[in-house]
Amino acid sequence: MGESRDRGYHHGDLRAALITASFEQLAEVGLRRFSVAAVARRAGVSSAAPYRHFPDRDHLLSAVSAAAARDLRAAILTAADAAGDDPCARLASVAGAYFRYVVSTGAGLHVIYAQELYAVPDDERREHTRALMETVLDLAFAVDVPSYQQAVALVEAIIAVAHGYTSLFTDGFFNRGALSIDATAGRAVAAAHALIRAEHTP
Repeated sequence: MGESRDRGYHHGDLRAALITASFEQLAEVGLRRFSVAAVARRAGVSSAAPYRHFPDRDHLLSAVSAAAARDLRAAILTAADAAGDDPCARLASVAGAYFRYVVSTGAGLHVIYAQELYAVPDDERREHTRALMETVLDLAFAVDVPSYQQAVALVEAIIAVAHGYTSLFTDGFFNRGALSIDATAGRAVAAAHALIRAEHTP
């Protein structure tokens, strides 16, 4: 029975289908309830099928982490370009890009840097997560922060703002005001912009 259910997948497509289903699962139930069996059901394959590509949950999650880091970085670069030339606006745009991405995928930094992934030897994930952080730090350095430590602290604060808005939105806090994704993303950007100007500009 399992073979017939999986027959429609080309060998090279199953991996991508499982990663797509993983994002859908994360957006619906979060990291704590993420499981290989649930992903297989969502992808419409047998419970054994994912193990053709991923030996366990952590290896599947590692592949999701790599894809999330890659796609989030692309979203951040797009948002920064749309924000124009002002370094503060470009850095603040990270909050909106992060909010939009995590609301749609469920894969924030808590997934990208999940503790259980540290022991998984995955060069692709490490390359994409490093590139993501370098991109955000470059945006922070552009607002003339005086040290690496302060750039990291600023990035942490902006991500905390963005993640806070994401959590409040997904938990329904903004339903009372019926705020849209666009409006909430705008609030996250405004909060990040205020933080940047208060802490790191003359």
